[in-house]
Amino acid sequence: MIYNLDKINEMADGDQDFVESVISVFLEEVPEDLEALEQAVAAAHYEQVYKMAHKIKPNVDLLGMEQTRALALEIETLGKTEGSLEEIRQRFPMLKRDVQQVVGELKNDFDL
Repeated sequence: MIYNLDKINEMADGDQDFVESVISVFLEEVPEDLEALEQAVAAAHYEQVYKMAHKIKPNVDLLGMEQTRALALEIETLGKTEGSLEEIRQRFPMLKRDVQQVVGELKNDFDL
């Protein structure tokens, strides 16, 4: 398991419906954002790379995915500064793998 719910549980203060709501939103939005990021990387569209990585970052942070958050931040920065496309293309598969793994784990763990 590469996620933890400490931050969400702290925010929820015992409200399980809130926890499940945050997870549902993650499952709805992040795979779509990831797909948009993948398309932006393929098209070498720096501004869109920046925007989508920026959008993914707080979502993975909320799930305690520190390594994934760091990857999203690196991709975001490279997109914003129009850095090395090769570096973006090296980091993206790791980000994608982590997000897909967590999506699968969350669906399984929460029966969604």
